[in-house]
Amino acid sequence: MTTNTPSIVLAGGGTAGHISPLLAIAAALREASPETTILAVGTPSGMETRLVPAAGVELATIDRVPFPRRPSADLLRLPARLAGAVRQAGAILDTAGADVLVGVGGYVCTPMYLAARKRRIPIVIHEANARPGLANRVGALMTRRVAVAFANTPLRHARHVGMPMRTEISGLDRAAARTAARAALGLDPVQPALIVTGGSSGAQSINRTIAAAVERLSAAGIQTLHITGRGKAVMDSDGRPLAAKDYRQVEYVDGMELAYAAADVLLARSGAATVCEVAAVGVPAVLVPLPIGNGEQALNAAGLVAAGGALLVNDRDFTPEWVDRELIPLITDQPRLAAMAGSSYRLGIRNADQRMADLILEAAAS
Repeated sequence: MTTNTPSIVLAGGGTAGHISPLLAIAAALREASPETTILAVGTPSGMETRLVPAAGVELATIDRVPFPRRPSADLLRLPARLAGAVRQAGAILDTAGADVLVGVGGYVCTPMYLAARKRRIPIVIHEANARPGLANRVGALMTRRVAVAFANTPLRHARHVGMPMRTEISGLDRAAARTAARAALGLDPVQPALIVTGGSSGAQSINRTIAAAVERLSAAGIQTLHITGRGKAVMDSDGRPLAAKDYRQVEYVDGMELAYAAADVLLARSGAATVCEVAAVGVPAVLVPLPIGNGEQALNAAGLVAAGGALLVNDRDFTPEWVDRELIPLITDQPRLAAMAGSSYRLGIRNADQRMADLILEAAAS
């Protein structure tokens, strides 16, 4: 081990929810300790194969080993697959001369944790969701350095540090950036603006409701920017991309800080990163948790909703009638929006990336 040029291995991937904090941690490590060697580890099939190299971080991969939830042939093959992935993980740690392993969740983490424990390499964990994933529940049995994005996350030894995020978001001044952001997104500079996003993959149920409500929103004097998700353009009855007064749709926005700065209200799913970013920048939000899975998205949103920074509506209840009854009055109520923005911003944590870098470098020096 060396404390002068520490070697840090960051494990995680599969979804942007894991990759974004991993990259934010990597950037904070470079800022805090420029001589640090950083290697990311993912699987060959995850989004990390595109996003990590694009961020200038070296990537190694190991085999993806899913944990079957019920008896099956895959369950019988699990021990051999896991043992193979642990061997691959160990080889990566050895080649990197790893001083610390950092895990942010995903299939890659369990074999990495097991390999690091065997080598007595310090482990640092960051859990993004209010309901922790299996890999990090396993990893938390192997280390006392466990960081969480939400204060109520039930993990052993958890310390609440917040969500590492890009500095373009954590350092955003919404008021100062508003005019330029609206110009960049093709929005009117003064008209109340609703920005809708279902995340990088889109949300079909949200898209359907917004498409059905565009005329109601326009009649109320509200402009809508609809970020539909890649390959999820909203079509009209003639099969053409939906076009309407005060409505614009795009599949993707490069840099969500633009959307946060431009929005009077953001309407989105309540993935962990979205909830934490909304609080960090103080944008009033309407959150529609994903209706499938283990209910983690509703848990992610709970603290922000309780603090008054966001409204929560169940997916099945998010209808054009709800837009009429609840959303339109909200967007046109400036005092209420100002109160929500203040409540949200007070809850936000804007230095989680630095906190994680400090925790990791402390582990490297121990």
